[in-house]
Amino acid sequence: MKAFTEFFSKMSDLQKRILFTLTALVIYRIGSFIPLPGVNASAVLHLFEGEGSGMMGMFDMFSGGSLSRMSVLALNIFPYISASIVMQLMAATSKSLGELRKEGESGRIKINQYTRYLTVVLCVVQAYAVARGLSAMAPVNGVAAVANPGLLFDISTVITLLGGTMFVMWLAEQITARGVGQGASLLIFAGIIAEVPGGIARLFSLGSVGQISPAMIALIIGFVVGIIALIAFMEQAQRRIQILYPRQVAANGMPSSNSSYLPIKVNMSGVMGPVFASSIMMLPAFIMRFMNAESLMAQRVMAFFTYGTISYMVLFTLLIAFFAFFQTSVVFNSEDTSNNLKNAGGYIPGVRPGEQTQKFLDDIVSRTTAIGVAYLIIVCVLPILLNTHFGMPMVIGGTSVLIVAGVVMDTSNQIQSYLVAKQYASVLKKANKKSRFRV
Repeated sequence: MKAFTEFFSKMSDLQKRILFTLTALVIYRIGSFIPLPGVNASAVLHLFEGEGSGMMGMFDMFSGGSLSRMSVLALNIFPYISASIVMQLMAATSKSLGELRKEGESGRIKINQYTRYLTVVLCVVQAYAVARGLSAMAPVNGVAAVANPGLLFDISTVITLLGGTMFVMWLAEQITARGVGQGASLLIFAGIIAEVPGGIARLFSLGSVGQISPAMIALIIGFVVGIIALIAFMEQAQRRIQILYPRQVAANGMPSSNSSYLPIKVNMSGVMGPVFASSIMMLPAFIMRFMNAESLMAQRVMAFFTYGTISYMVLFTLLIAFFAFFQTSVVFNSEDTSNNLKNAGGYIPGVRPGEQTQKFLDDIVSRTTAIGVAYLIIVCVLPILLNTHFGMPMVIGGTSVLIVAGVVMDTSNQIQSYLVAKQYASVLKKANKKSRFRV
């Protein structure tokens, strides 16, 4: 223990953050294998047979198999994501929440507190749906999913799943604060990566028995590689707007101008648009599947949200577009940017400071975001179309590929920022030592 303490104390801040992140992900994966008390896991697994890349299969992949194993982390972090969506929408439409968001750190803490309260409510509803659905499941090979259904089982299931979601939410916040990367995205990333080897094994097993031709396997691999290349290109793509500052007189008496660039990313919303859209699309299918509703209205709702249908793809496309534009408006405020440029004396060539600069930035962001939305739709919706209407089996969906690639690039950029900051601090430290020596 003493040797480990000495080793840990000698590590740099970045190394400690990476170690903390890896430890948290290992703990998360261990938790995904802890079974829900009173549930027959094999009977529940039968429910997911044949789902493949369907809606419940996608939910299960995002949770790292926790749902099909019916572990204590079956609901994962998705109630928290759903609550975050609701709070962001309310902050954009409610004057009081909007003012609260402008208060800085104190307002952010208050909104996060409201988000946690809403997470508890959504989690209780989803957990109760799971409990009732498990109790109503037909026996599989004479074995019931729940040994002793009833009120006690419902209460214990709700409490256990709520505790699991609260733990995952806390773990995600700890990773964001003390680790590297965005905690919620990293947990979803870990779940997807854990399920990929099994999907690849199933693909090649189908090829070995002749159900899939080698040409189709090569086509699937080439398609996935092409999607990854497109993601890598588009996530780095940006529109650079030149910013000029007033001319200053240099030491030699010659006037000089200072210029810089304002980068506008094509996909400013990152992976959050598809993640939010997927979360909204999964919620009705999740509740309907476990509630086993038999009413005509419930069946129509279920059919509307059925994975691969035209209605599903149209709604998924609209949600991706909405959340991409919405998240971009949250990340980039053209009015604040225009005011900051004006206060700093900067201006865009050919554009007057103030209102015209704000309008110019709004137009640029709208056009670049439209290109980003088209890219997100290609990545997330095209694989669904190929899978359900053209019979191409997909090892991993486009949304999953986007999350994995986006998280990898975001985390690597954050690590690079830490390294640059450390190098900069080291240079300043050496410069201070030299100045003291000269004195």
